[in-house]
Amino acid sequence: MSLSNLQAIGRLQAQPPDPAAMARLLQAARQNLADARLAQVSSGNRFDAAYKCIMQCAMLGLWAHGWRTSTSQPGHHQTAIQTLDQTLGVSKQDLIVLDALRRQRNVNDYEGDPIADATLHACLQAAEKLLGHTLRWLRTEHPEWELA
Repeated sequence: MSLSNLQAIGRLQAQPPDPAAMARLLQAARQNLADARLAQVSSGNRFDAAYKCIMQCAMLGLWAHGWRTSTSQPGHHQTAIQTLDQTLGVSKQDLIVLDALRRQRNVNDYEGDPIADATLHACLQAAEKLLGHTLRWLRTEHPEWELA
């Protein structure tokens, strides 16, 4: 579904790009990834920090295109992740991995299931990959914002 179609059904709202806000969000994504790498922190909290990095990158992609998710609607995390192919050119294969991590985050948050080491490792890898991709995309597509 296109971004304009998602706006028409209330999943996205128009928001002009704000480079200062985007710089803050990018810094938060970097900090969350750094926190996720701290071995002395529990697996669940490390997973949460890595997942936050993923979501912040997804939001950066939307913001760069003049959109934001409608947080009053359920499923705004799903919307942000599933639009990454349109906003940042993320591959469909990577979208499948990111969406699986979103579902795991929901199970952990709402049902208390523990985070397995393999799941934590997958989330860390996905967050590192997406943050790197986001930085390259920003440098290429919007060097004038000087975010990356």
